[in-house]
Amino acid sequence: MAAPEEPCGGRAGEEPGRDAAGLSGAWGRRRWWRRDRAAAAMFRCGEEIVSGENEEESNGVNLMEFSDEILLHILSYIPCTDLVLNVRRTCRKLAMLCLDKSLTHTVLLQKDYKVNKDKVKQLMRDIGKEIYQLNMAGCYWLPSSTIDHVTRCKNLVKLNLSGCHVTSLRLSKMLSTLQHLRSLAIDVNPGFDASQLSSECKATLSRVSELKQTLYTPSYGVVPCCTSLEKLLLYFEILDRSREGFMLSGQLMVGESNVPHYQNLRVFYARLAPGYVNQEVVRLYLAVLSDRTPENLHAFLISAPGSFAETGATKNLLDSMARNVRLDALQLPKAWINGSGLLQHLKFNNPFYFSFSRCTLSGGHLIQRVINGGKDLKSLTSLNLSGCVHCLAPESLFRKAEDDIDSGILESLVVSCCNLRHLNLSAAHHHSSESIGNHLCQLLSRLKHLLSLALPVCSITDVAANVEKPPTASNLVPQTFGRKVRIGIQTYPRNLADQANQKIESSVFWALMGSLRFLETLEIIGSSFSSAMPRNEPAIRNSLPPCVRAQSVGDSEVAAISQLTYLQSLTLAQLPNILTGSGLINIGLQCQHLRTLSLANLGMMGKVVYMSALMDMLKHCKCLRDLRLEQPYFCAGAQFFQALSHCSSLQRLCIVSRSGTLQSDAVMSFMANSLEVIMCHMFMGESLTVCKNLQQSIVRR
Repeated sequence: MAAPEEPCGGRAGEEPGRDAAGLSGAWGRRRWWRRDRAAAAMFRCGEEIVSGENEEESNGVNLMEFSDEILLHILSYIPCTDLVLNVRRTCRKLAMLCLDKSLTHTVLLQKDYKVNKDKVKQLMRDIGKEIYQLNMAGCYWLPSSTIDHVTRCKNLVKLNLSGCHVTSLRLSKMLSTLQHLRSLAIDVNPGFDASQLSSECKATLSRVSELKQTLYTPSYGVVPCCTSLEKLLLYFEILDRSREGFMLSGQLMVGESNVPHYQNLRVFYARLAPGYVNQEVVRLYLAVLSDRTPENLHAFLISAPGSFAETGATKNLLDSMARNVRLDALQLPKAWINGSGLLQHLKFNNPFYFSFSRCTLSGGHLIQRVINGGKDLKSLTSLNLSGCVHCLAPESLFRKAEDDIDSGILESLVVSCCNLRHLNLSAAHHHSSESIGNHLCQLLSRLKHLLSLALPVCSITDVAANVEKPPTASNLVPQTFGRKVRIGIQTYPRNLADQANQKIESSVFWALMGSLRFLETLEIIGSSFSSAMPRNEPAIRNSLPPCVRAQSVGDSEVAAISQLTYLQSLTLAQLPNILTGSGLINIGLQCQHLRTLSLANLGMMGKVVYMSALMDMLKHCKCLRDLRLEQPYFCAGAQFFQALSHCSSLQRLCIVSRSGTLQSDAVMSFMANSLEVIMCHMFMGESLTVCKNLQQSIVRR
């Protein structure tokens, strides 16, 4: 699953930093999509006032007649740069309201791609003293000198500069003037030198209680200067080799070890990219914790891909935590949990986040050691059991991964953790038995507060239907990259097809989707699926075939997803029985809030059978911002890009297709007309010359 900033508030995915909690309440779930409509209405209002301010009668409603409270609420959906630099110049009343403290208190420049250096300079000059929170995360297009204008924000309390290149000297100059700063997010790049920080800068850092630090080079960064830290978020993105090809070392400079101050620490979070250097550096950060564990530590989370072996120092740290602290959130590398009795000794207060991804945790241990018989788990809101193949079985010793789950364990989990908002059960075979009322989907339908859910494909199939359903054409075709086989739609007897259509709405998955009407994030992924371009795992050229039970999951199950009116993010991967993709059209029509769509390996692997349905779906996705397609033999031609052009909000496009083709002219036409697109990645089967020419043409435009 998919990764931003609060590790304890995200959904139960591979990266707990992802924020999938969304807005609370029915009103909150409707708020975000009104932004464009409110902004357009406000600008129309401004034009009307300028052209005829003295007219007493108007054919439409005059927004200026609304109360200040309502107008402030509408203005809150307009980017601050537009408010200060544009909207406030329309009339006197808006000039006053646009400078209200509720609108200037927090300024978000993140993903505001139309902002340039001059606009930032003017913004800081106009309202710099009124800004208390400034987010410039990911503003890579702004020159580094733009950071100098932040010094005008004398009252700044929270500053996010992640993704911005800031040198040691520039950081020192800026922080020296921000005496009220309490929260900071920065990147530490090669060449960073903490000795260049001035005494005034270090005095500011000594008062910082929350620090997010992304490391691209082995270093402690500014951690040693932050003596009042309560929340430390570390992201390790260090490469094993330099650009010149030299091997890097994870050793830090002499004299920097034992400097970090953790005595007030409450939250420790570390996310590691693949590589041994990242593991070496994070161990140096943990070494200080192993000597003296903070008494107030309540959240300890380490997200590490692959194998991250436990050492003597880390074992001492975990033993100290078991004796001295009571946790509310926990995530550890699988090697630290597997085969140990750690969970039996750790104490929890009011836990709200657990992640046991890829651990060999049996259902018996889950109930006894984690859920504790259902006591005090009403506070748990996020649970990640991704890759825990035995977590719903009593014992894992003599059990096969494909055996049926124990519905009693899942029922205990649902009853004990009734307030779950984020649940991840993907990357495992969770097969329900034929017992009536004990299907996984039926039990999960009791979790009425769910906002995000990740399930394996084989877990959503009806057991009875799976037995009675005759083999489809897609079942008879081998799932390989061999010779293309021509197949048609199933030729069942008419009465059997009609009977199947009548059973669609009575399926357990249809009922589950109907009971989770406020779900915002859904992932249905084959238990043996492996991406051709994974983020934190080695690429596998030949993935494993789909689970046998997954063979019956197809268009009707996809159509059931269309019941999720507030769905914002959807991932579908390795659904082998997709024949036409007709369910995608239903989703496009009904799920009007959809922002992120990811489709991978649907239907036959030798042909994109859902191409026509996908193009029809895209014509209705007006709010779609991110689209990722991973399918062999995908043809990105003129018709596809013409359909994609209807997605007026699209910002990021990624296509991964082995032996796929593209039409350069169609790509150029699409990029010329899609002004919001800021990322276009296409990994196809074209030659290197075609790719370079296309890339150069796009850059020149």
